[in-house]
Formats: sequence, structure tokens, C-alpha cells
Amino acid sequence: MATTTDSGSGIETPEFQQVCEAVRQGCNVLVLGEAGNNADFPKLLYRQFEGRLNVAIAKYKGSGKLFFQKMAEALDIPTTEDKYDREGNVTGEKPMSMDAIKDELLMNIGPDTLLILPEAKRLSSSIRYWLEDAIAAGCRMVLFSPVNPGRDIFLDLLEIELELPTDQAIREVMADEAKRRGLQLSRSELAELQPLAGRNPMLARKVVRQRRLGLKHQRPEHTQYIVIMPILVACLMAFGVVRFVGMGTKNKSLYIFGGTALITGMTLKQLGSVRGARKRFGQ
Repeated sequence: MATTTDSGSGIETPEFQQVCEAVRQGCNVLVLGEAGNNADFPKLLYRQFEGRLNVAIAKYKGSGKLFFQKMAEALDIPTTEDKYDREGNVTGEKPMSMDAIKDELLMNIGPDTLLILPEAKRLSSSIRYWLEDAIAAGCRMVLFSPVNPGRDIFLDLLEIELELPTDQAIREVMADEAKRRGLQLSRSELAELQPLAGRNPMLARKVVRQRRLGLKHQRPEHTQYIVIMPILVACLMAFGVVRFVGMGTKNKSLYIFGGTALITGMTLKQLGSVRGARKRFGQ
């Protein structure tokens, strides 16, 4: 299970260790996972390197200046400058402009800096271009996104994909959320609600909140796929055997039935392989 928690178990996951090793080697990483599956990962990563690197977690929420300002404050980089009067005397301080903060950041970051950027899919083009300059300055960074956008900075990042949590882990999340909201759910009720959340902890908490408020549950927001290809192949082989039996025994009915069923099965198999784009939750 790759979902991280506040407990020590999150640090022991293979994906977390891979990201940490990549950071130690000076690589930049893009962590891929559905929205809600990596909520604690950035915090655990921050704790892992706190004290060894200058670490900052910055989440973009629509304001580029606020984004860079929070990043600078986390790295103890000044975001104000002296204010002068007409005679050239210092009269106080004033906030830096966004461009000035960006320049100040580039002058103070380097190989000992680690930037952790959740919700990287939100980043504007101007921020992504600045991140390219930060990488050129030696800065290390870990970005989180449901999918690789496949453009500019993302093309140069190492991809590490998080596995979805198990059904048992989702039920544990639902049980914890129910306990927090004073709701008693039996094992059978958890088993009934779990398919509505798929394998996403965020949706699991949402389902419990809906039950607590007595709201009608909507259809499952995730489709869980079952691989039936081995069954289809076995059926096709069986039809082939029937065809050869009919051929050997000169039974025209078996021969025609086996051949027709085999061709029909292969046609359906090819049609079944046509799929649309599968998007992660949050993409």
C-alpha cells in the first residue's frame, strides 16, 4: 500500500523511499497519484529532510505573488526592501514586487534547497518557467500531480507513481472518519459503502459524511475494473477444440458451430479492446 499516513508506516513504503533516494541524488521528481491519495506525502517528505536541506512546501492557489512570498518566508528569504524618500534616506520597508521576490529566491537557492509543490497541475506557465531557472540553479524539487501534463518542466522530471490503497485500507479510513463524526458503522455497512469510494481515501471520507447527514449516495465515482481476458482466451480455445473435434469426427454441426463461435469470439475480443481515455480522479 502506497498511501502515506502520519504514522511511521508511510515512511516505509517503497514509493516514499524511492522519492527520498532521488532527492538525495539531486534528482527532481514528479509523484503521480489520484487526488486524495497523497495528502500526507508532502508533510512526511518535509519532515524527512528538515534540518538537512532548506525545505519549503508551496501550494499555488491562484496568486503568483502569494505563492512566491510563502516560499520565500519558508526559506527565510526576505520579501521586503528598503523604502527611500526623495533625498535618498531610508524611511522604512515596503513589500517586494513578485518579480523582485523571484529574483531574490534565485539568488538564495541552490543544491541545498528542496521545494515540495503539491497540486502541481495548477501551476501557471510563468511559475513553471521560473522553476526551470530554479532547476538550472541546482534546486531540488518534488511535484505532485494526478497525471504528467507532458510539457516544459514536466518533461524533465522523474516519474514515480503511487499505488492505490487496498480495500481494507479504505475501510479503515472510513471507520476512522465515522468515529470522528460520532457515527457507528458495522463491518457490513463499511463493506456496503466501500465500493462508492473506490480506492480513494478522500472519497471514502466523503461517503461517510454523506451517511452522517443522511444524504442519498450517488453512483460510484470510481469504476473498479476486473481483468477477464484469461476467461475470454480460454473460451476461444474451447471453441477451437470443438471445431477440431467436429473436423475429426466429420460432424458438420460441431465443425460449423466451433468455427462460427471462434470467429465471433475473436471479433468481440477485438471490439472489447476499444477503450476511451481513463482519467484519474482529480485529473
